Amino acid sequence: MEEKKFPGGRELLDAHVLLIDQLGINYGAKVADLGCGTTGYFAFQAAEAVGDTGIVYAVDIQKMILKNIENRAKMLGLSNVKTIWSNLEDYGATAINDAAVDYAVLINVLFQNKKPETILREAARVMRRGGRILIVEWKQGRFPFGPPAEVKVTAEKVRELALGAGLKEKKEVVAGRFHYGLIFEKI
Repeated sequence: MEEKKFPGGRELLDAHVLLIDQLGINYGAKVADLGCGTTGYFAFQAAEAVGDTGIVYAVDIQKMILKNIENRAKMLGLSNVKTIWSNLEDYGATAINDAAVDYAVLINVLFQNKKPETILREAARVMRRGGRILIVEWKQGRFPFGPPAEVKVTAEKVRELALGAGLKEKKEVVAGRFHYGLIFEKI
């Protein structure tokens, strides 16, 4: 029986293209990866891009994930990754000062939560005016992997929630075969 191979890593989402080419993260920037996830895939790509003078806040609600991110950062020699435990659904709970970051990323986070509007408000809170946020979510439709269609957040819904959080859409980006990407700026 032939085993199905599902895309992963760069085949699914190319962090370099999304963070550097599309969002424009640069050397010395401050970045918040909100809901960094098990591997910290985007956090580590951002850490390399911002270099020694920048910082990446890897934020998640699962403490074990953050411990793994810390260990991997040490192993990779990345001293610019700071882990932060937080529930993004509690406005103001993330231990990042208001207007402290240049960029924020929310990758496959909104569909997993009950309060996406609060998460976007929290993202906007930590971003400086003119700062940019990249939101990547699953496209509508049924795929052989990923979340069920009924929990996916449409691009239209993200736009509506972002506007309510004080964010202005800059552009839509191609995020991959199964995802859409939107970039907003804090006004």
